[in-house]
Amino acid sequence: MGQLEQKILIVDDEKSNRQILKDLLQEEATIVFAKNGEQAIELAKKHVPDLMLLDVVMPDKSGFEVIEAIKNNPTTMQTSVIFITGLANSDDEERGFALGGCDYIYKPFKANIVIARVLMHLELIRQRKMLDEFAHFDPLTGIYNRRKLDLVIKDEISANKRDKKQLAIAFIDIDYFKQYNDNYGHGAGDMALKKVATTMKEALHRPRDFIARYGGEEFVIILPDSNLSGATQVFEQLLHAIRSKKIQHGFSDVASMLTVSIGAVIIDDTHTVSNEEVMLQADKLLYQAKHNGRNRLVIEQMS
Repeated sequence: MGQLEQKILIVDDEKSNRQILKDLLQEEATIVFAKNGEQAIELAKKHVPDLMLLDVVMPDKSGFEVIEAIKNNPTTMQTSVIFITGLANSDDEERGFALGGCDYIYKPFKANIVIARVLMHLELIRQRKMLDEFAHFDPLTGIYNRRKLDLVIKDEISANKRDKKQLAIAFIDIDYFKQYNDNYGHGAGDMALKKVATTMKEALHRPRDFIARYGGEEFVIILPDSNLSGATQVFEQLLHAIRSKKIQHGFSDVASMLTVSIGAVIIDDTHTVSNEEVMLQADKLLYQAKHNGRNRLVIEQMS
């Protein structure tokens, strides 16, 4: 990750302080400014900065109130916060760290200290993100794994209810994959899993569309802001895309090539559901697709 790919939100009600920090840090990261607490919260949600330099004392909201809002929002909770203050007060420091702050910078600014501390935290953020990425990817297929799925599905269900949208969640299972492995070998099975995962990933075009390997030959797809008609079209295209790869499967009772079955559920904003309830319903619909002959989609609105 290049330095300028990282983003710093500087929050200070004094224009001169904002300018000093910009001059010191503009070559290290992309800089965004906020001049008060309310603006800081809104810009943090919009830009999702890696690091925030946050003034403690501001006229509308204190830095402590801002960090509470930042850390309680799923979108911004991972943002690292360095407090800016003109007073060295141990009680304030203790409170800031308890609220999730990672460091303090004191006014008047000393250039070398500001640069050293900010660069240290940007490097820690880079390393943390790299570790998160490794922890959330399936090494065989290169797509996200179940650990990442658990996080995303929770966030998307919450966002769906908040934004009053519809959300599609699907379970996908490769048909007769045990017979494929048993007859072609596990090496061929691994290659087939990679091809299926890549094909499904290529079929998803929007930034928030999400795919993960659930385990074995099972995958999960999440389509935010998707109604019954739109999701049906995407999943039918996905069935066709996998068939069109013509991965030979001479031991399938469905077709001469590898196919998948899909069970999908549509959730609207009126539902208050858990991850487990949604996955259970999608799994039931997947079982129905298999029972009905496989190589097909069963999709329903969640009741």
